[in-house]
Amino acid sequence: MTGKGFGLKAIAIGGFAVALMAMAPVAHAQDKVLVFAAASLKDALDGVNKACEADVGEAATISYAASSALAKQIEGGAPADVFISADLDWMKYLSDKKLTKPDTEVKLLGNQIVLVASKDSTVETKIEKGFELARLVGDGKLAMGDFKAVPAGKYGKAALESLGVWPSVEGKVAQAENVRAALKLVSTGEAALGIVYATDAHAEKGVKVVGTFPEDSHPPIIYPVAQTADSKDKDAPAFLKCLLSAKAAALFKEQGFTVLAPSN
Repeated sequence: MTGKGFGLKAIAIGGFAVALMAMAPVAHAQDKVLVFAAASLKDALDGVNKACEADVGEAATISYAASSALAKQIEGGAPADVFISADLDWMKYLSDKKLTKPDTEVKLLGNQIVLVASKDSTVETKIEKGFELARLVGDGKLAMGDFKAVPAGKYGKAALESLGVWPSVEGKVAQAENVRAALKLVSTGEAALGIVYATDAHAEKGVKVVGTFPEDSHPPIIYPVAQTADSKDKDAPAFLKCLLSAKAAALFKEQGFTVLAPSN
């Protein structure tokens, strides 16, 4: 098996492992706030969780994975107290099924999608209508989140379609189970380029940003948060309140997010 083939297979195996890991905290988190959060939030939310520990009473248990996987787990009965999605669609999916508390739903954060290459790449481009992405990818792969389920993948596909370049690269796409997995393909050289969130690119030293996609090339990137309908943890409201605090806002901004919710 070639190195690339092995790497792509590893991502698939990694997706299965992440799905298992996402469920792992359930067994021992009954006495803590259990948060299901989009994988792209990890660096920022880990810091916020630590900063909020005193306000909440203890640190929350946070399970990171693709928003789609987490939403499906909540639908299946996973006892999450708080859900933070990387797009509005998966929050609406749960809300429509009456699996969230509507009065707690807040548009928390904003983000951007960028084109990344490995840190040693010499690729340069301007992302605009009809830009030569296929030529830049060459015989390699373009890493993206699964564009049928992963928000970053859906935003990326929408942008490429809007810019008129999707048909030229569709056959070169390597889909990953979440944005962090797509980023890993680029940083390890398994993929020539990748489309990820700006915040993830900021956190990964093995890649560099080649260009930022115009905001009007895709739907607005919004991270909503809500308490789940079946949440029983008495500290969940305190965790939500701290997410909207000025100190949380500062930590989110430090990681490159745009804070949409007013700080309390």
